[in-house]
Amino acid sequence: MTVYRNGRVYSAAAPGASALATCGGEVTWLGAGEDAPRADVVVDLAGGWVGPAFVDAHVHATATGLALTGLDLSSVGSPARLLARVAAFAAGLPADATVLGHGWDESRWVAGEMPPSARDLAEATAGRRVYLSQASVHSALVSQPLLDAVPQVASAAGFDRSGWLRGAAHHAVRQVALGSVSPQQRAVAQRAMLERAASLGIGAAHECAGPVISSEADLSALLGLSGDGLPEVFGYWGELGGAAKARELGAVGAGGDLFVDGAFGSRTAWVSRAYDTGGCGNAYLDAGQIAEHVLDCAAHGMQAGFHAIGDAALAAVVDGLAAAAAKLGVEAVRAARHRVEHAELVDRALIAGFVEFGVVASVQPAFDRLWGGDGQMYAQRLGVERALASNPLQQLHTTGVTLAFGSDAPVTPLDPWGAVAAAVAHHVPGQRMSTRSAFAAHTRGGWRALGPVADGALRQVREREGALAPGAPATFAVWSTPAGTSEGLPVLVDGAGALTSAPVCERTVVRGRTIFQRDEGS
Repeated sequence: MTVYRNGRVYSAAAPGASALATCGGEVTWLGAGEDAPRADVVVDLAGGWVGPAFVDAHVHATATGLALTGLDLSSVGSPARLLARVAAFAAGLPADATVLGHGWDESRWVAGEMPPSARDLAEATAGRRVYLSQASVHSALVSQPLLDAVPQVASAAGFDRSGWLRGAAHHAVRQVALGSVSPQQRAVAQRAMLERAASLGIGAAHECAGPVISSEADLSALLGLSGDGLPEVFGYWGELGGAAKARELGAVGAGGDLFVDGAFGSRTAWVSRAYDTGGCGNAYLDAGQIAEHVLDCAAHGMQAGFHAIGDAALAAVVDGLAAAAAKLGVEAVRAARHRVEHAELVDRALIAGFVEFGVVASVQPAFDRLWGGDGQMYAQRLGVERALASNPLQQLHTTGVTLAFGSDAPVTPLDPWGAVAAAVAHHVPGQRMSTRSAFAAHTRGGWRALGPVADGALRQVREREGALAPGAPATFAVWSTPAGTSEGLPVLVDGAGALTSAPVCERTVVRGRTIFQRDEGS
């Protein structure tokens, strides 16, 4: 038995507790330190705040790890700086290496500035293949040598001779570019991502894989790392009609990034009214295909899920669920707790559909923090009215939709307290959540989003995840709280609405095993 004492434990089961005991991967006791049971190991929490570990409900581990260990372009503020950063990075690579980078965001550049061309990238990198995903990961800049390596791309939807590719053209070059990553590089990247997650108090993550965005080998390798001194990983496989394949791969659901549409950053999310530059984005699946996928999942006892961002895409999902419910029954659809990833432009009628069919909304509060507000990307692409209607977190919550928070890393960084703070300080005051509700969405909500399980014993464990109570899994994190606490939770936003100093993770424990401990002096 291990006793953790001299802390501040966040637990509805034992309000005011300063200590907890664990044994066999479970919490066995909570209470006052002086009443703690005898233990083999005693850990001094040094006044730290203890809460359930975070669950990041939407990640792309390999891509995140490659950004962490390689070329991160999220801070570049102009085309010239992007080109210089790429050139400097490429200079340190072998001559035949593919340059992989991520995170540039032209919506933050001076209006009218255009990204470097395919030929600019080739010249800056001495003729190398270059693949640079935009912040949304739904478009990319590529060099001329990479275009030449995929000759069929010129006839694909979304192709542009400039080298800024979207849609099917982007998917084609991404497959070739990511195919250059060796199994050894992939293992390093995946471990780097999971180690970073552990250092941020994340005890579990949902990997959103699929044949378009990653590969079967990528998902299998990542699941092999799950819980081995690292956060646990739960996989989703996003392939239409792929429920059997998802089960074969060890995924918990046939969804995640099963694309109904694209993203606002690339103007490929499917919307009912046109973007600023015209067009309504890309529709990859219709309601009939969505219904067939839900039926396939029902036949294999799997949870379905869909990437849907624009209002037209979300309407297709709700219509597809309705068509499936006409065959399976509404209660059967509700019981499966199917997921929608992102759900950014969702109105009252669509939310009513979510409630009717028991949909879990896997959302990213950091999207509003980065792209909401005056003059930012949502307003640029969609206009002020629709920008104000995007990411209605509080409305979803109060209407009864189960929320699970995630980062969509590498689209936004792994930053769970930042996500909670973004929900609390939403750009639209009426959509601001309480710290308590937002924290629950990023902890317990992530476990609820995994959907039902058939095994009775596992189901009982799953129902206890995400809260600290006797009999619950001993999965928690210990934090120092420089801004203090209020009503039992860390203070994230001050009285003026400004963000405070974020909590700092001191220790992360998964099922009784410490997977991260901050070094003294770090």
